Amino acid sequence: MKAKIIEFIHHLIIYDYFLFGGIFVLFLLLLVLAIALRHKMALAIAFVVLAFGVLTAGPIVGYLQLHHYLFKNKIILHEVKALQFTEALLIKGDISNTSKRSFQECTVSTGVYKVTHNRYLDRLYPYVPFKKSSLKVIESIPPGKSKPFKLFVEPFSYTKDFNITIKAECR
Repeated sequence: MKAKIIEFIHHLIIYDYFLFGGIFVLFLLLLVLAIALRHKMALAIAFVVLAFGVLTAGPIVGYLQLHHYLFKNKIILHEVKALQFTEALLIKGDISNTSKRSFQECTVSTGVYKVTHNRYLDRLYPYVPFKKSSLKVIESIPPGKSKPFKLFVEPFSYTKDFNITIKAECR
């Protein structure tokens, strides 16, 4: 857990610091407004609740939306094949940079989940894959270009119908 936190801090960019600082300033402004309206208790409590809501949800939602906007990418799958002579699933594709910034590294994550004919389970299974795998592509990808990747999910011996979810987080 400590390594993940340190890696997260090392990968922060200047826009993240502006986002977190802006959220903290908004939190303080909402608290000052609540103090100024202390004579109207219901309104003051609403501003305090709003301030703490901004402080807790703001950084998470802001960080996700900011990185989704700054580091847009698209994954194009070419081949998904269960190998016959080894217990592995081969996934080939390309990572396309659709943003205006150059990527230095991308982490491609995939999950394999079951397919049933029960509509409720089919909605639940993509959120709980039974096999996961990831790959780090440490190559520069300029805007408008793409790089190929090859990912193996092993051990994989599932013989029934399955689907995959795949996503890339680039920086």
